[in-house]
Order: sequence, then C-alpha cells, then structure tokens
Amino acid sequence: MRVQGDSELTVLVDRLRRDRRRDPYSGRDSYSRTAREVADRCEKLIDVGEASVAVPLLRKAVDRMTGALMYMDSSSGVLGNDLAYLMEVYARACRAAPPRPAGLAAWLVKLVCDGPGWPDVVLREWAPALGPKGLAEVARLVDERAAETEPDDWHRQWAVRYLREQIAEVSGDVDRHVQVLAERLVSADQYGRIVTVLGQAQRPTEAIDWARRGLAAHPSGYQAVALRDLLVQLLIETGEPEAAVAERRTAFDVQPTIDNFRSLLATVAETDQDAAHTERALTVVRERAAGQAGYLLHLIDVLILAGRDNEAWRTGLARWNEMPARQRVELVELRRRTHPAEVREPYQALIDAQLLDSYDKRRYDKAITLLSRLREACAATGESSRFDAYLEALRAAHRRRPTFLAKLDAARFQSGR
Repeated sequence: MRVQGDSELTVLVDRLRRDRRRDPYSGRDSYSRTAREVADRCEKLIDVGEASVAVPLLRKAVDRMTGALMYMDSSSGVLGNDLAYLMEVYARACRAAPPRPAGLAAWLVKLVCDGPGWPDVVLREWAPALGPKGLAEVARLVDERAAETEPDDWHRQWAVRYLREQIAEVSGDVDRHVQVLAERLVSADQYGRIVTVLGQAQRPTEAIDWARRGLAAHPSGYQAVALRDLLVQLLIETGEPEAAVAERRTAFDVQPTIDNFRSLLATVAETDQDAAHTERALTVVRERAAGQAGYLLHLIDVLILAGRDNEAWRTGLARWNEMPARQRVELVELRRRTHPAEVREPYQALIDAQLLDSYDKRRYDKAITLLSRLREACAATGESSRFDAYLEALRAAHRRRPTFLAKLDAARFQSGR
C-alpha cells in the first residue's frame, strides 16, 4: 500500500522548480514548506516499504533544489537545512532500495565536482547503497577527474581531495586513510584529523607522534589549540600525566594567556599534579606583564582565576590606565563584593570616563549601571549620604545632557532609595 499517489508527490516535487528571474527573497517560506513536505512524505513511503517509489522523486527534488538555491536568498540557513534533510532522506531511500550503483556513483561525483558547493556529500552515508561496485566506480571517476583537473582549478582540486579522503575512510583501511590525509598537510586541522583516525583505531602511540609533528609545524592558532587538546587527552589516557601537563606548560610559557592558563589548571586538576605548576605559571605571566603591557590583561585574568583577588586588585590599581575599560569594570565589581569601601573612587572614575565616551551609544545606560553599583557600595559602608552628594555634583556637571538627566530620573536615584 502506498502512502499517497505518485501524481500528488510529483506535483510537490515540480514545485521545487525555480525561475531564476524571480526575486531571490520571494516565496522562500512556501518553498521551504514544500521541500520539507516532499521529504516527510518520502520518509513515509520508505517506512511502508515503498522506497523504490521515493528514490527517483528524491533525486529529482535534490537536483531541483540544488539549482534553485543558486537564485534564492538562503542566508538564514533554513533552505540549506531543508536541502540537507532531502539528502538525508534520499540516502536512506537508496539504502532501502539501491539504484544502479554506477548511476548513483556518477551522480555523487558530479554533485561534488561540478555542483555549486552544496549539498554536502558524506560518502559513508551512501556506501551501503553503492556497495563495492559503486564505491569502485566512485574511485575510478575521481581518478579521472584528478587527471583532468588543472592546477589552478581550486574547486576541482578541493573536490577531488575531498572525495579521495572519504573513499579512504569508507575503505576501512586505516593506513590508507592516513596516507591520503597526509598528502596535503597545510594546517593543524589536517594533522588533527589524522590523530583522530589513529586514536579511534586504538593506535595512540602513532596518534601522539602525529599530534606532536603537527604542533611543531603549526604551533599557534585556534586549530593548534584543538590539536593540543587531542594530544593532552591522549597522553592522559596512555598514562603519561606528567607529559600532558608539560604540554600545557610549554604552551603557556610561549603564550601566557588566560586561555592557556585555564587549560593548564584543568589538566593539573585532572591529573592530580603538583600545584607548583600553577605557581610557576603565575611567575611567568608576572614577568611577561612587567615588560609587555599587552600581557597585563592576561595577568589580571590569570590572578583572578587562580584566586589571587588581592594581588589582582593591587596590580590593577597600580596600572589602572593600562587596562581596557571592560577589565576595569570587572575588577571593581569583584572588589566591591568584599571591600566596598575601596571601590568608591574607582567607580566614580569609571562613571566619569563612561559619560565622556562619545563613541559609545550606550554610554548613559552603562553609567547608570555603574551608579547603581556605587550606591550599593556606599550603602554597604553606611555612607549613603556620600553617594547623594556625588549624585548632585554629577547632575550639576552634566546639566546640559538632558538625555542623561532623564535616565537618572527614571532610575530613581533619590536620597534614601
């Protein structure tokens, strides 16, 4: 029994045609609903054993939507998600009712190599439908494309590499997969993929070696951070906690930043290592901040994270003008909770600076927030009258700022409130 007549579903698929002359913003919602309905109804066909009916309709739907997105605005990502859903259902239908392997292989290779860059093709999702013959055909077609590709054809070069890596992955041959991934080591991410493959294959010694090679070649950047995380976790799992901490310490010594310090603390805690590592790291960042102003903000953040609030406060006061406004506020807020008497003058300095910051469109709102904190500090020390006097002086000094005065009135900063 079929969930619906073929003609009704065919009509829905036909609605996925798109006139390139149409406004790219027009009809996106209805188009999205149609795409989702096609996918939903095809899923029902698969569920009742009618996958063979869904397969050709889904192929046509994917092709039409792939082309349509070239002429529609999809910046919200909704239409891209709809297309990904169609591809997911199509792969499922092909697994249930495999089409001719050679035809499916040719379609997938053409989509990656000649398509506009979407939808994504994840070969392992198609491997059951392709079978050994289909996968061999994919490999043959990719080799043909590689032979024809010009050196300056970036997209085709990427497409060939993308498919070759996936072919190696689905082969189940770890050494082959690593070999293909290692053909173009241009970033820490490439090394990270090799490390992940070897780690999943329970070959940690090789994974650790590749991770260290990757960090030697690409020691900095966000991809290096992710690669170092992989290395540290492998070292912990293989019973080398000292080496794991040493990796974190080395990274911190090179760049004594708050992020590297946070990672060091976490690894020290996870491996139950000596707290002396923390003390040594604090010494490193103190020395670096003494000679390079750019490291001052890291020093303040590191001290706070290490629970050295008093040292952070003293350091901040001594180099107040070297800190960014954001950090001044954070430091004063932290100090107010334990030493309210010490933050009155710093709060006033922050408020005065905020009101004069003509580049900040929210300067008045931020000043009001700081005033609220100052009032709390004065109330905590029994000096509300001091806040009232400051508020009156502030009104007088900014009497020509009606917008600010109106916000003051709205905040109800009257005496005793």
